[in-house]
Amino acid sequence: MKIAFYTLGCKVNQYETQALKEKFLKRGYEIVEEDEYADIYVINTCTVTALADRKSRQYIRRMKKMNPDSIMAVIGCYAQVNPDEASSIDGVNIVVGTNEKNNLPDYIEDYLKENRRITQILDYDELTLYDESGSITSMDSRTRAYIKVQEGCNQFCSYCIIPYARGNVRSRSKEEILKEAKHLVSKGFKELVVTGINTALYGIEDNNLGIEDIIISLNEIPGDFRIRLGSLEPTVINASYVSKLLKYEKLCPHLHLSLQSGSDRILKKMNRNYDIKAYKEIIKVLREHDKCYGITTDIIVGFPGETEEDFQASVKIVEEVGFNKVHVFQYSKRQGTKAAEMKDQIPSNVKKRRSAELIRVSEITSEKMIEANLGSKRKVLFEEYDEVTGLVSGFSDNYIKVYCEATQDLANKLLNQFADVKFIEKYKEGVLGTI
Repeated sequence: MKIAFYTLGCKVNQYETQALKEKFLKRGYEIVEEDEYADIYVINTCTVTALADRKSRQYIRRMKKMNPDSIMAVIGCYAQVNPDEASSIDGVNIVVGTNEKNNLPDYIEDYLKENRRITQILDYDELTLYDESGSITSMDSRTRAYIKVQEGCNQFCSYCIIPYARGNVRSRSKEEILKEAKHLVSKGFKELVVTGINTALYGIEDNNLGIEDIIISLNEIPGDFRIRLGSLEPTVINASYVSKLLKYEKLCPHLHLSLQSGSDRILKKMNRNYDIKAYKEIIKVLREHDKCYGITTDIIVGFPGETEEDFQASVKIVEEVGFNKVHVFQYSKRQGTKAAEMKDQIPSNVKKRRSAELIRVSEITSEKMIEANLGSKRKVLFEEYDEVTGLVSGFSDNYIKVYCEATQDLANKLLNQFADVKFIEKYKEGVLGTI
């Protein structure tokens, strides 16, 4: 039977979809693209914002139209938090929550035998064990592979529904992580991206070993590859902790460090357990180590009670830090969170205006960050070749998109390989360089 997948949301979802694809392949299913005719469609959903919920519903309906007689399975965070809503969508046959994804092949085969709707959702209190999918052996990208190291979050930021969707912190066994990493390196993957729902919480159940314990072991694996941390939360780590990570030579000088607001008052309302001074101390450690250390972040605008002064504080820190990229989100009310019940909800038009302004400022500062890199030499992992432009491209260690002129023969030698590149001038969203 033909089965197609569509994945919304985070790197963890991308990883889990890959694990499912491999399970279905072992059972003899044929994987086809999401826009192709299939007997079964699987939507791996996200619920981080109201927009994510809407996109989940849209793709469910869109994929069902490609084959009205298909089996439609809705899995993941949206299914976990809103199972009744997901089940009520016309054409949905199977609804599976976050800790039951790996049993989806069994549920589909049960449906084929019995032809009855299946809903399998564990209650929050039951989300206590790490649901081991088994090591993945591949990814759609031939250069970069994700490695999931933990599940769940216990921080309960006042705006965030994800702890309810994913449950409490559960860490994957170190043995499974290293087994998977070694296999992926042996298959030729040059970048391992360490990811989780809150990666910094890895090992908190076991004497709080922390993610450094995994980085140490990954760094010792022989081979020509690099490690990239998907993100670290300043709610969990501080400048002292980050400074310990800088000595591992395979770890990329790039970190996604979620900010959410430049206002201490709003951070407190968000239940983010740090202030701007502590956040800047982390930035200082990173930039003293490497003045062009790549830093990306998330910021929410229009959080309940956010004044113009609070918003301008966010603008100010974006200008000061010089992020590679700022992901700007308009606050989205999520039922069941404390922020949804707060007074002083911000009107939609104000959120839109603030979002547009912050995006504009962040684009200017991103350009300045790229300009600061010009003239430097960085290690680049090449991934694609465009025959029309004659440019081979990839990402630098500090997460800047790099383009270099190359013949087809040279590009073939460079793809999925590292090269030292001198940054010459700004080009598109990144830089033009010479090898």
